Amino acid sequence: MSQKFVKTRNNNPNSPAYGKYFAQAAYDENFVETEEIAAFIQQQATLKKSDIIATLSELGEAIKHFFELGQKVRLDGVGIFKVGFSSVGVDNLSDCTASTITTRRILFSPETTRIVVGQTRSAKTGNIIQKYVVAKTLVKDVSFEEVHPNQLGSSASAGGANAGNGNSGSNAGTGTNTGGNTGGNSGGNDGGGDNGGGDDMQI
Repeated sequence: MSQKFVKTRNNNPNSPAYGKYFAQAAYDENFVETEEIAAFIQQQATLKKSDIIATLSELGEAIKHFFELGQKVRLDGVGIFKVGFSSVGVDNLSDCTASTITTRRILFSPETTRIVVGQTRSAKTGNIIQKYVVAKTLVKDVSFEEVHPNQLGSSASAGGANAGNGNSGSNAGTGTNTGGNTGGNSGGNDGGGDNGGGDDMQI
């Protein structure tokens, strides 16, 4: 199995990537629910499915508990979760209180793995230097497969109309009109933004 994608054209004349084509993620209408995850885990471990479901059901409550204590939560093999928020900008330091905090959000930084891709020799010292890339653990083994737009459901047929502005990098908490976003969006959208800025499609 693989992650499906379709080719979409950037039709926004105000975009610097106008006219360029982007690969855009396409999904079916289904979600993998807790029951299916529990069934998969049961095949990998010596645990009863009912026990796995009970544990997964409590995971959200556990994360919520530690968020309320002001803690970051790290799940091995998954990544780090933390609370972020926006606040209204005020003129006086004394007016910057908890009451100025508006939108709350959950920020996620996926776990990463260093993968050695080769080696080279330093011209200065003669030492062997490993060359590596940093990959996100959860997606480093994902493969991709193109699907044709006519395989998409009617609910997603217009999803690529504004696809692809090629913006990269992260939203580092600069914020607009609200005084900034605490924590920023960890990691940003790699590779010029997920789907080049367009919406995901369903298949």
